[in-house]
Amino acid sequence: MSNTDYPGPSGPFEARYVAFLETITQLRPSLHRYCARMTGSVTDGEDVVQEALFEAYRNLEKYDESRPLKPWLFRIAHNRCIDFLRKRSVHSQAETAAMESDAVEPAESDVLAVGRAVEHLVVNLPPKERACVLLKDVFDYSLEEIAEQVDSTVGGVKAALNRGRSKLASLPQGSTPPRAAADPELSGLLELYAERFNRQDWEGLRELISADARLQVADRFAGAFAAAGYFGVYSRWATPLRMAVGDVDGQPVVIIHSWDGSRWTPTSLIRFEVANHRIVRIADYIHCPWVLAAATAVVPGEI
Repeated sequence: MSNTDYPGPSGPFEARYVAFLETITQLRPSLHRYCARMTGSVTDGEDVVQEALFEAYRNLEKYDESRPLKPWLFRIAHNRCIDFLRKRSVHSQAETAAMESDAVEPAESDVLAVGRAVEHLVVNLPPKERACVLLKDVFDYSLEEIAEQVDSTVGGVKAALNRGRSKLASLPQGSTPPRAAADPELSGLLELYAERFNRQDWEGLRELISADARLQVADRFAGAFAAAGYFGVYSRWATPLRMAVGDVDGQPVVIIHSWDGSRWTPTSLIRFEVANHRIVRIADYIHCPWVLAAATAVVPGEI
């Protein structure tokens, strides 16, 4: 599937943006990993990355080419994460943390855990502490780099790290944030979607989708489903695909499986929103395999 498979804006703007995305391909998994842990969702995290990269592209003239690209992109992504959390109406903790004095310089605490053991726990922290713990204990940024990233001081970063690590240490072993109860209407529609896709019943699939549904195919298309020719693209896909309902971040999604010559391998996912017994939004991450790789997922077995 290429950008030209979908109708939409074309010409120099699109070509330049695609070229920009190709230049930062190696940074995408790291950017996603950070945003996924900041937002608490691998799919929300990828949506934030998409917004951040488009913002970066629009502001390339402001980028100082004498400085590394990665910290600049991370700072834009961090700011978009904070915007996301505010829009989700959970920013009271961020505001509380922001009001705490940056002058406090507690003694450096031991790193409690590193890597993925920390990643899935940081969602329990307020955003500032979450960012500092992630950037230090997962991405190994220096205190000075973190201070610039989160618009703070070295003292403020030390204080946030101390608070965050202390809170993580106090969590019960195996602690995870609560998940919203699964929507039975969504689960039922996803089962139908996967079953009809596997039969290549394109008309049957269209019956599940609202006339004014929205479609997002990461890095390719965002707009009205009706204008996209979405199932036509899948009907011409070069590699055999099958779909099955799975669980990502505690919510049902459709897991995309690709045939590797000997077995079906889960490679990506599609997220849906439903209303009035119809699918009203499709977010397809088939071009972003790092999304599923970063997920806490329950993937169907043999399909």
